[in-house]
Amino acid sequence: MSHGLDYDLVIIGAGVGGHGAALHAVSCGLKTAIIEAAEMGGTCVNRGCIPSKALLAASGRVRELRNAHHLKALGIQVDQVSFERQTIADHASNLVEKIRGDLTNSLKRVGVDTIQGRGRVAGAQKVSVTTASGEERTITAQDIIVSAGSVPFVPPGVTLDGKTVFTSDDGLKLDWLPPWIAIVGSGYIGLEFADIYTALGSEVTIIEALDQLMPGFDPDIAKLAQRVLIAPRDIETKAGVLAMKVTPGSPVVIELADAKTKETVEVLEVDACLIATGRIPATQDLGLESVGVELDRRGFIPVSDEMAVLRDGQPVSHLWAIGDATGKMMLAHAASAQGVAAVENICGRTRQVDYRSIPAAAFTHPEVSFVGLTEPAAQELAQAEGFQIQTVRSYFKGNSKAIAEGETDGVAKVIYRQDTGEVLGVHILGLHASDLIQEAANAIAQRRSVQELAFLVHTHPTLSEVLDEAYKRAVAAH
Repeated sequence: MSHGLDYDLVIIGAGVGGHGAALHAVSCGLKTAIIEAAEMGGTCVNRGCIPSKALLAASGRVRELRNAHHLKALGIQVDQVSFERQTIADHASNLVEKIRGDLTNSLKRVGVDTIQGRGRVAGAQKVSVTTASGEERTITAQDIIVSAGSVPFVPPGVTLDGKTVFTSDDGLKLDWLPPWIAIVGSGYIGLEFADIYTALGSEVTIIEALDQLMPGFDPDIAKLAQRVLIAPRDIETKAGVLAMKVTPGSPVVIELADAKTKETVEVLEVDACLIATGRIPATQDLGLESVGVELDRRGFIPVSDEMAVLRDGQPVSHLWAIGDATGKMMLAHAASAQGVAAVENICGRTRQVDYRSIPAAAFTHPEVSFVGLTEPAAQELAQAEGFQIQTVRSYFKGNSKAIAEGETDGVAKVIYRQDTGEVLGVHILGLHASDLIQEAANAIAQRRSVQELAFLVHTHPTLSEVLDEAYKRAVAAH
């Protein structure tokens, strides 16, 4: 630290991205501080991935134990299955506390200074911190990383009361189990909550503004998911309609309108409504105007491939941004990867994030996961670059381990270039899909071909052979 400033690096926001950046910065020898206005761990730890996985684990067990037909096939009989809602809710909040504590301790252990307060950029290499009591101080740093995260998006016309109409933030507290709940949005968040609520006995209505459910997923996977995750359950679906007005109360009143004409088509009265319409960046009041930076039209911080903040298309010296606030890929592990890349670039080692190789998963029962391009996106790329694509599928119903588990619903779909065999995308629906996808993510990161992958040896009998089978089928097809 020959620059005479307070720190080598100051990070605004202690979510998963900021935490990953701080740990990497220390390992690179940088004197680091992290500023957080709310709880350590950000969205993922407190209001996202961690508590939702706890609820999915508990509710998934309830679903499994109540599936008498499945258990009977394995020779198991279980009498009346009951659960305590509060204990399930406590399981989630206890897990949050544990992970948050682990995260805080890991920063303390390596010597990162944690500053509690609201951080803002206050000019070149300056950050102002306002504490809860209103005190303000300025700290200086050679480099600043903004990792401000995101908040749930609440569409116009929706009134929240946190009890009968709420976002995932409140839904994760599992304060009560509504007999009938409407879920607005059929992305990851909507699907996971539909899984939790139906397992615990609620009826669900999914409302999706676009013409088809699960719009972000590969069309083949979305189709199968509807057959496996929606059709056999107490779930009604309404696609192509907008929740124009949602009024809390008992009952909650939802005015549904045609997505194209905006004309009211139906009025629903339900016990509760979860708004799962995605997330928006928490980028207001970050002081970026003090260095002349403007947010893009959707409120995201513009960044280069190296995660440098851009002003009029040019990198601002010593200012970086990562995570949901950049809008590149709103996933905790993507934020972490961006944090590591930003620190590498700060240290003069050029690094960019390979978004195509970052996997994602919905932790439904069974799970859905994917990495790389969907088939429509791969077709678009193929047309633009002048090559052909091929797809191949393999099924869980032919996999020995899946048969032994009695969990044979599922498919793995591999999308690849016909000329070179390079894998462009992999989509899995089935038991442990979230774990299986990592092999495909590593293959895409290394730009491997199906020809190479078909010769790799997989443990028998395991679910990993579903991918082995897909690669071998791709090679046999030529």
